[in-house]
Amino acid sequence: MTFADKISLGQSAVMGIIADNNLSQNQFNWLSTVFYLSYLAFEYPQNLALQKFPVGKWMSMNIFVWAVALMAHAACKSFGGLFVVRFILGMCEGAITPGFLIVTSMFYTREEQSKRVGYWFLMNGAAAIFLGLVAFGFIHTHVCLFHLRLFSTDIIQNDNFHPWQWYAAIHLRDTAISPRLLTRLMILTGLVTLVVSGLFWFFFPDSPVSARFLTPEERVKVIQRIKVNQSGVENKHWKRDQFLEALCDPKTWLLAIFVASANLFNAVTNQRQIIVNQFGFSLGQTTLLGTVDGAVEVLVIFGMVRLIRYVGHCYAAILSFVPAVLGGILLITLPSQNKVGLLFSYWISIFAIAPFAISLGWMNNITAGHTKKTTVNAIVLIGYGIGNTAGPFMWKKMYQPRNRVPWAVLTGFCGFSAFIVFILRTHLALENKRRDNEEHDAKYDDVYVTHVEADGTTVEKKVDRAFLDLTDIKNREFRYVL
Repeated sequence: MTFADKISLGQSAVMGIIADNNLSQNQFNWLSTVFYLSYLAFEYPQNLALQKFPVGKWMSMNIFVWAVALMAHAACKSFGGLFVVRFILGMCEGAITPGFLIVTSMFYTREEQSKRVGYWFLMNGAAAIFLGLVAFGFIHTHVCLFHLRLFSTDIIQNDNFHPWQWYAAIHLRDTAISPRLLTRLMILTGLVTLVVSGLFWFFFPDSPVSARFLTPEERVKVIQRIKVNQSGVENKHWKRDQFLEALCDPKTWLLAIFVASANLFNAVTNQRQIIVNQFGFSLGQTTLLGTVDGAVEVLVIFGMVRLIRYVGHCYAAILSFVPAVLGGILLITLPSQNKVGLLFSYWISIFAIAPFAISLGWMNNITAGHTKKTTVNAIVLIGYGIGNTAGPFMWKKMYQPRNRVPWAVLTGFCGFSAFIVFILRTHLALENKRRDNEEHDAKYDDVYVTHVEADGTTVEKKVDRAFLDLTDIKNREFRYVL
């Protein structure tokens, strides 16, 4: 859902949204930037809320507000209105990725998490495929959507209603349709997102302990199998010492710098249709070719998260940057008349998307302690927001149609990101070696807590080290996944 919204803004760029709302290129870039400015502002508060409240319920509330904001696009007639609703969307997205990361870490072992994160992240590509086909269809409807009597009213061609608006309306975006039909159309499309928020409320698990799709025996097994993570399950108490540890841990900032620099490329999300269109392809060709973007993204992320098993997270990320750098160099150097070569170079550059997906799973694998984990998630995703906030401003009108300056900057930052992730791996490998040479720390081997039984009697129960909510630094048995 979140990625589909971002793509729909980019799709609408070549379907009339810029002209119909009297947007300049700079204003269009701001619609992408304000999303991430809001994301930056609300990322840490959202992570605090995810620790305090049930994860699934909090995500459901944000998806509900998201749906309302999406439907509100129908009332927007100018840059100001679009700016406000995009700000609300950014606020809500702050709960989505960290919520998924927290739940993934509760259900899967560290070895499994990277693949699971990659699998749900590659659905971004699936969204690009679907929405590309939908947009292509709307272009060819030329506003006469159906000749069926859907609402006991005639749907006729309207010269003021452009293909991007049909596309946007169906995907809960921006329209300028007659009020009665608009209301009915937006209710139907809005219900899709509202239904999803309801499904999250009732079915998305807050933790293994409350997962409705598991029997009591299965819940115990889930908790026992993630014992190897040495990171506990969930703790609703905010711990100041873990918060400070997260701030002082060098790997937190290495991850944040890496994610910020790697996500400068993500600005291509809202520029992709403009880029391909300016290679020399028609509107219809550009829209249909967008489905290939999605297919490439799915294949790249799937392949790279599978590669982690053989080369580790760091080297999988670095190998992803190699073709991305090659694609960037070709986009800068190929002649303008070679539009097919430029197109394939652009598709090769999409490899730059994979390292962020890899880092999301890796972040869970190298952090323990619930407060520390939510704090690290917030800091790293703030880095994500910074990269996405800065990225759009490279794509200026003065650099079009070849955009050599933005591609040169992105190519350089791919190399910089690869360097940072190598430093992170070196730091973790040295720490693992240091711990291997230490004597066993028995401090947390025999920890007992007082438990009051139903009959009022008090008993002492031993708690395994893995469930003490220790941080990765305090638990010397913890080893960092490379």
